[in-house]
Amino acid sequence: MLFIDFAYNKSVHSTTDYSPFEIVYDFNPLTSLDLIHLPVDKKVSSFDDIIKVKMVKTLYDNARQYIEKKNMHLKLVEVINI
Repeated sequence: MLFIDFAYNKSVHSTTDYSPFEIVYDFNPLTSLDLIHLPVDKKVSSFDDIIKVKMVKTLYDNARQYIEKKNMHLKLVEVINI
């Protein structure tokens, strides 16, 4: 079951145009070994945190825009089919 879960979470979804891993972690792992956390230096600057926050916000904005675009397309298809 873990392999199925991993495969699902690394698959790009048509609604967001991102995989769940990309939305949460900002990368799409190739194998489950990519998820092993390497030791992190305790002296990470707040500058690194600020960059990460900006990247995540940009990723979320892009995913939100893609979802809105898909919803508009679905509404258009609905209107055409009526």
